[in-house]
Amino acid sequence: MPLGFRKNLRDSRSAASDRRAAETGGAPDRSVVLGEVEELGIGMFWATDAEGNLSFLSSRALADLGAGAEDLIGKPLIRVFNDIDAEAGGPTQRSLAFKLKARSKLDEQIVALTDARGSTRWWRLNGRPLLDAEGNFRGYRGSAVDISAQYAYETQVARQSQVDELTGLANRRKLNERLSAMLAAFRVSQRSCALMMLDLDRFKQVNDTMGHPAGDELLKQVATRLQSIVKDAGEVGRLGGDEFQVLLPDMDDRGTLGELANRIVQSISQPYQINGRRAIIGTSVGIAIAPYDGLEADELTRAADMALYSAKETRGGTFCFFTSELRDAASKTALLGERLRDAVDKGELKLAYQPLVDPVTNEVKCFEALLRWHDEEEGDISPAQFIPVAENDDLIIRIGEAALRQACIDALAWPETIRVAVNVSAKQFVRPGYRKAVAAALQASGLPPQRLELEITESVFVGDLETVDAIFRDLKKLGVRLALDDFGTGYSSLGYLKHGHFNKIKIDQSFVRGCTENGDINPAIIAAIVALAKALGMETVAEGVEAMDELALVKERGADLVQGYIFSKPITQEQVLAQFAEGAGLFRPSGPPRHRAERITIFRKVGLIHEDHYYDVILRNLSKTGARITGLAGVPVGTDVVLDLGHGQLVVSRVANATENSQGLKFETPLIADGSGGFMTRHRISPYSLAEAGIPLAALGPGAFPLAKWREANKSVPKFVQLELSAPGS
Repeated sequence: MPLGFRKNLRDSRSAASDRRAAETGGAPDRSVVLGEVEELGIGMFWATDAEGNLSFLSSRALADLGAGAEDLIGKPLIRVFNDIDAEAGGPTQRSLAFKLKARSKLDEQIVALTDARGSTRWWRLNGRPLLDAEGNFRGYRGSAVDISAQYAYETQVARQSQVDELTGLANRRKLNERLSAMLAAFRVSQRSCALMMLDLDRFKQVNDTMGHPAGDELLKQVATRLQSIVKDAGEVGRLGGDEFQVLLPDMDDRGTLGELANRIVQSISQPYQINGRRAIIGTSVGIAIAPYDGLEADELTRAADMALYSAKETRGGTFCFFTSELRDAASKTALLGERLRDAVDKGELKLAYQPLVDPVTNEVKCFEALLRWHDEEEGDISPAQFIPVAENDDLIIRIGEAALRQACIDALAWPETIRVAVNVSAKQFVRPGYRKAVAAALQASGLPPQRLELEITESVFVGDLETVDAIFRDLKKLGVRLALDDFGTGYSSLGYLKHGHFNKIKIDQSFVRGCTENGDINPAIIAAIVALAKALGMETVAEGVEAMDELALVKERGADLVQGYIFSKPITQEQVLAQFAEGAGLFRPSGPPRHRAERITIFRKVGLIHEDHYYDVILRNLSKTGARITGLAGVPVGTDVVLDLGHGQLVVSRVANATENSQGLKFETPLIADGSGGFMTRHRISPYSLAEAGIPLAALGPGAFPLAKWREANKSVPKFVQLELSAPGS
C-alpha cells in the first residue's frame, strides 16, 4: 500500500471518527479506535474461527510480516505461530497447541513466526476464547506485541548462562540443572540414567608447549568428537578446563556403557591437527548409574568422580565403573602414598627380573627389571597398587631413576649377550634432562648402551609430538635400544612406528590371554602385529604367556621372544646370577596344557541366596564364568543358587563341584570386565523392581543397599549349614 494512500486513509478515518464523535456526543467509534491504536504501533490483533484457523490479522500485523502475509489467513494457528525453544533459553510455558485444545486463555504466550524475509520474529500473544449467546465456541480473539529485539537479547543472555562459550556445549550450570531435574523425574517413573565424567590426559602438556590458543582449539575438536559419538543418546557438556560430562538417560546396561566409553577413549586418543602441528592426548572415563550409585545429583556426581579417579589411577586411557569399594580405596590410596614415600626414603623398593626367552631355543635374551615392594606391616604390595600412586606424584621420577641405575649395575654382572629392559613412565620420559639421567646411569655402571632397553608405553606420545620426537632422537644418539610396551592397549597409532624409533614391539598380554579359545580374534591380531614388526625390522615379544597352548600359538605366529610365567616368574638378582653360574642360560617352559579363564584371587564377604534363605560366604576367586566360595557345608553339586556380589549384582549360578566347606559355582550368564581389572554383572537388579516384588532393599547385600537378614516370617528350614567365616588372612 503506497505511503501517500495510507496517510490519506488514516486521515479519512480520523475525520470520520471525529464526525461520529460529534454525532454521538463525543464517544468515538470502537472499531475506529482499535484501528487508531494499531496505527500508533501500540498493538496488533488476530482472530481464529471455531476450527482453530487464523481468520483475521490486522493491517499492522500484515504490514509487520511483509509481502505475502495475507496467505497466512485460513491456516491453522499452530502452523502460523510456533512454540519457542525452552532449551535455547526461552521461558518455560505450556505449548500453544495444548492451550488451544483446552480452550484456555492465552496470557503473555511467546511464539515464533517467520516474516517475508525468512527472518524469525517473536510475538507475545494474549487471547480469549469467544462464545456466542448459546455458549458455542466461536474461536479466539486476541492481541499481539512484537518483542523480537527484547526476546533475542534475553535469550542470548540466558543461553550464555547455560552454554560453554568456547565449545558450544552445555556448561556446568545447565548440566547440574538437567541432572537434578532428570533424577527427580526418573525417581517417579522408576527409570535409570548414567553419568560419565571425563578429563583429558596430558592436556596441560599441550597447553604449555603449544600455547593456550592451541589448547582452546583442541578443546573444540574434543567437543566435536564427543558429540559425534554420543549423538542423540545423551547430552555432552563441558564442566570447565579439560573436564567433560555425558548424561545418558535410560541407560544402565554396563556392557553397552563400557563399549561407549571405550569408543570415546579411542576417538579422543586419535591425533589432532592444530595450526599445522600434530598433537595427541587421551582421556579417562568414570561411570556412575542411578539409582544404583546415587539418587541425588551430588551423590551421582561424586560416584562418577571416584570412578574417574580410579580409571586414572589404573593407568589412564581407560574407563572405570563406580563400585562401593572405591569409597574405601580413596582413603587407602592416601595412606599408601605416605607409606610409599617412606619406603623410597628407606630404600625398601627392590628389583626383580623376568626373562624374555627365545621360544625356539629356550635361551634367555633379555631380562625386564620389575619393581617389588615388601612392607613390614602389609606384606607384598603389588606394583598395580603403588605405581599409579607414584605416577600422581613426582615420586615416580625418583623411583624411576633409582631403578634405572640399579638395573644397569646388575646387568653388568650378566653375560655380555644379555640385555636389560627398564620401564620408563611418561612423566619421567618427558621431564627435561631425562637423556642426561640415562647417560649418567650408563657411565656410572659401565654398561654398554646397546645392552640397555628402555620400555616406553604409548602414553608418552600424548602431547606435543615434536617435543617427544626430539627426546627419542637424543636417546637414539646414546645408542640405547627402545621398546614399545603394551602395544595396542593405549593411544594406539601406527604413526608411532613409521619414524623408526623402536627396536622392539611388546604385544600386550590382553591379546595373548584366551587367544586359544574358539572364535577368539586375538590370534589374527597377534599375527598382524608380528608381520608389521618384521616389515619394519623390529623384534616382537609376546607378554603374559602362561599355558602351553598359548606358547604354541604365539610361537607358530612368529613372535621372536616370549615373556610370562610359562618360563619364569620374576626372580632376584641372586637367582639370576646363580642360573648363569651353573652355565645355563636356558629356561624350560612349564605350565598348564591349556589356558584357563582368567581368575582373580579375592577374599571378601558376599551373600548366597538359596530358596528363601540368605547365607554369608567368602568369595575366594572370581572369573567371568564362575567363582569359588567357602562358608557353607552340605551343598550338593547341581544346586541352583544366586550369588549376591553386592550393589544389586545378583548372579544366577549352579554348584559345579563341592568339597566339605567349599563350592565351585558356574554362572548362567558370564560377567564382563569392569575396565579396571575386575569383573561385574552386565545388569543390576533395580531397587524399584525389588520394592515392587516385596523384597526389602536391605536384603541386597553391601553397597548402596546395606546387608541385612531376610524377613523371618514364613521361611522354610535352611538346607545348608552356615559355617563360621574365617577372618581375612587366616
